Amino acid sequence: MEFDLPKTAIAFIVVIGLGIGGLLAAPVMSMETVLTMVAPSMIAFGLIMLVIGVKHGEYRALH
Repeated sequence: MEFDLPKTAIAFIVVIGLGIGGLLAAPVMSMETVLTMVAPSMIAFGLIMLVIGVKHGEYRALH
């Protein structure tokens, strides 16, 4: 399966959405905490890992 930009964006949104939805459904934190602190950090971490993964894939493809 080849990942292009739309497939990658959809997978990214689904994974982040499931994490946020699970935290909102569980009585662990308030909704304000999840949406103002946890969600942005999940998105930032996900973007950093995506960039590292793409760069690693480029390295593996060339070497």
